[in-house]
Amino acid sequence: MCVSPPDADRISEGFPVRSVDMQRATDNITIRQGDTAIIRCYVDDKVSKVAWLNRSNIIFAGEDKWSLDPRVGLVTKGQLEYSLRIQKVDVYDEGSYTCSIQTKQQPKTSQVYLIVQVPATIYKVSEDIVVNEGSNVTLSCLASGRPDPLITWRLLNPSAEPLDGEEYLDIIGIMRNQAGRYECKASNDVATPDVKYVNVVVNYPPSIRKTLSAEPPVGRLGTLQCEAAAVPTPEFEWYRDDKRLSNTQGINIQILGGNTILMITNVTEEDYGNYTCVAANRLGVQSASVFLYRPGTGRDINGSACASVSLWLLLASFACLFFKC
Repeated sequence: MCVSPPDADRISEGFPVRSVDMQRATDNITIRQGDTAIIRCYVDDKVSKVAWLNRSNIIFAGEDKWSLDPRVGLVTKGQLEYSLRIQKVDVYDEGSYTCSIQTKQQPKTSQVYLIVQVPATIYKVSEDIVVNEGSNVTLSCLASGRPDPLITWRLLNPSAEPLDGEEYLDIIGIMRNQAGRYECKASNDVATPDVKYVNVVVNYPPSIRKTLSAEPPVGRLGTLQCEAAAVPTPEFEWYRDDKRLSNTQGINIQILGGNTILMITNVTEEDYGNYTCVAANRLGVQSASVFLYRPGTGRDINGSACASVSLWLLLASFACLFFKC
């Protein structure tokens, strides 16, 4: 007696009931949910009565079907095979099945315990979240299956190394480099693993990463550049001393994502000097000095960020950010 899936060309031959030892341990047969199970039972011409039982319930007595389940049927080949077929197997089909034989000498039985496996399925996962840097974050991923699935997490960055966590992934004091797409995978080797994703956005204050000074001659175009990293994307402002600059005749300010460019279309003697780039979002503000040098006096054209800024500039920048001045 054996079980085989419906799409298997190599159906197991089973074994004759007449050869079964009554003390033999029950065979365990494993099948996947949704497949068709064929539990083989072979008889000989000395058999007078046959029946199939599930636990203590009669499924078939001879050719008479006692079960009301339309998925259940017999597979017979003449008088030598009396096998049971169960289509679209489900978890409630799991249990002991007995092929019972009556001969002139004595009754004989053969048993199979049907084990139904269920592919891993993720039924609940955290929604995409937005948090501030330094916050504690818990991501959840709940899955079902038989056997119980193994749950693993990865952050899909270039290394994509496994993370310590199962149903719940705890991230203490999350940092900006821990933002990204998190993968939850549930697997139990029954079928292809189930995979779900959680996007985590980490907000952090601006950090000016690069500035570019210039030393154009009088009458030419002068271009100053400033680049900052921040989430949400920073808003930029340019200052000359304590005066906020705007797009006016001779001045053009361009902002694209985390970059800003200040262009002075026709440089005069009065334009040379120190300019301040200010990047701000609702989490903070940072500034850097950028210089428009007279030709031949430039020292550090590719300047680094300078965090010093007057208190007045800080207050003005925050006011403009929140009141949209």
